[in-house]
Amino acid sequence: MPPAMTTLPPLVNEARLATYLAEQLPPPAETVQLTAVKVGTGHSNETFLITRELAGGETQEWILRRPPRGPLLPTAHDVGREYRLISALVHSDLPVPAPVLFCADESVLGAPFYLMQKIPGIVIRSAVPEAFATPAYRAGLAEELIQILVRLHAVDWKAVSLETLGKPEGYLERQLKRWTGQLDKSRHRPLPELDTVSEWLGRNLPTSPAATIVHGDFRIDNVMYAPEPPARILAVVDWEMATLGDPLADLGYLLSNWRQKGDPPPVFDQELDLGRITEQEGFPTRAEVAARYAELSGRTVENLKFYEVLAVWKLAILLEGNYVRYLAKTTDDLFYALLDKGVPALGQRALNLINSAD
Repeated sequence: MPPAMTTLPPLVNEARLATYLAEQLPPPAETVQLTAVKVGTGHSNETFLITRELAGGETQEWILRRPPRGPLLPTAHDVGREYRLISALVHSDLPVPAPVLFCADESVLGAPFYLMQKIPGIVIRSAVPEAFATPAYRAGLAEELIQILVRLHAVDWKAVSLETLGKPEGYLERQLKRWTGQLDKSRHRPLPELDTVSEWLGRNLPTSPAATIVHGDFRIDNVMYAPEPPARILAVVDWEMATLGDPLADLGYLLSNWRQKGDPPPVFDQELDLGRITEQEGFPTRAEVAARYAELSGRTVENLKFYEVLAVWKLAILLEGNYVRYLAKTTDDLFYALLDKGVPALGQRALNLINSAD
């Protein structure tokens, strides 16, 4: 039985934040009210819309990102890393929200946090908006997403001063070491499926192409589209897992979240399969996504099974860490109760990918 949940204090203390922002971002007029409203349906770093209403009727809005409550896995939920990424990439041709400020002082909200520009776009998760509800427009959404991934991997990380973001060599080896370590730190029950996958990944490491910036969580609901056609991405968001490394890891992660007609039913809750929207007419198949990426990027696309398996395995380990937080009663997100069966199901999905013919 999952533990009974108690009501936890808010993640954003509005009074403390108002005082801090008055010092860091002095308003042009007296602040009448500051509110923080949770936005999005993610289950990692927490996202809030901050609205500051000023005397005279002016309103200021930002997006705030902060970690969830602990205990947290080492290196996880690093909002400072996110802030550093967007601060660098705002000078590239990749669309990202403009950074506003970073606060490392945990006395303000109990954790580090940052503010960034609010982007007037839409996030596509469980359904395609009515404005894009034709096969041609849906195909445009996919094409724009692939093009943005190619642009991300084309960013000169040295030119935007991200040389110390990570080591460009040995990415896959480090990923296996890091995530196996995360699994061990979260271990509180047998997870034989994940252990089998860990061993398979270690035996099947491919040779990586030249290093690029790797987003680490690149999928259709981690970008913001303009609300009307033609498809145009206004911002790439959720950079907490970004590093330097193998660009095919991003492609594999995208494909692991990309369902197509004829796929078996999801092995886990629908929240993790993006509402099956890419099964709809107009969206390309996984093979077509990979081929288009190869065409635009000029990279040879090989060993995609490895990268897809890696993506599902990492997601399962990440969610097991969240399940541990749920059991410790440090989160009131009821989604995590589903992870009792969800994490083993993801382990089985990774095994199914290993054993698949394609």
